[in-house]
Amino acid sequence: MIQKQTKISVLLITFNEEKHIVEVIKNIDFADEIIIIDGESTDNTAKLAKELPNVKLISRPFKNFADQRNFAISKAKNEWILFIDADERIPNMLKSEIFEAVNSGNNVSAYLFKRRFYFNKKIVRFSGLQSDTIYRLFKKNSAYYDESKIVHESLIVNGKSEILKTYMLHYCYTSNEDYKRKMKLYATLKAEELHKKGKRINNILHFVFRPTYKFIINYIFRFGFLDGRIGLSICYLSAYGVWYRYKILKQLNEST
Repeated sequence: MIQKQTKISVLLITFNEEKHIVEVIKNIDFADEIIIIDGESTDNTAKLAKELPNVKLISRPFKNFADQRNFAISKAKNEWILFIDADERIPNMLKSEIFEAVNSGNNVSAYLFKRRFYFNKKIVRFSGLQSDTIYRLFKKNSAYYDESKIVHESLIVNGKSEILKTYMLHYCYTSNEDYKRKMKLYATLKAEELHKKGKRINNILHFVFRPTYKFIINYIFRFGFLDGRIGLSICYLSAYGVWYRYKILKQLNEST
């Protein structure tokens, strides 16, 4: 592995991540600065984080993902920022790529990472997840999160982007209930975003067509069936998330 020279601030936003927090901090021991913005966890996340070396913990109420990430960026001291979620891990080959990127002196402002998903420690190769890429490494003064998108947040980059070759590992879900809980959280935030934009509901379109379309695309055309029972669960729950989004949006519309 090549030696790191340029300093890197590694940022996390957390909420009830006691299962992952110790391992993820071990995984990023190369960081010059580690900042955790914790959304007032109700488990042992904060307690465990305070016991870890080289960690600055800030407790802050969670408004939305984009807002929390931008706040974390504002607290970083170094030019290069690496964002990581508590359930993500960086293999050694990816660490080497990160060090090469930040020391290259090229004109790239941000790097996208490919992610390999695991469901209860089993790899998911298809089910709509095979082409996932996400911004994780960028220059502090060249990027920020679009706060009009409060879920599935979007990084606005001023400058050139590239994709690193090695996959980041994403141990995203440990059970169907865990996945369903996260789908409901994301769906609720998306519904709030749509409600602010004045989106209205069409019962057939939003409760029948769109969830069915989501399932068919991921299970058949994106080969979810090749992931076996795990693929069926993921594709079904992804479709459920679409249905739940519009359920919440309908409730919000009816309450105003």
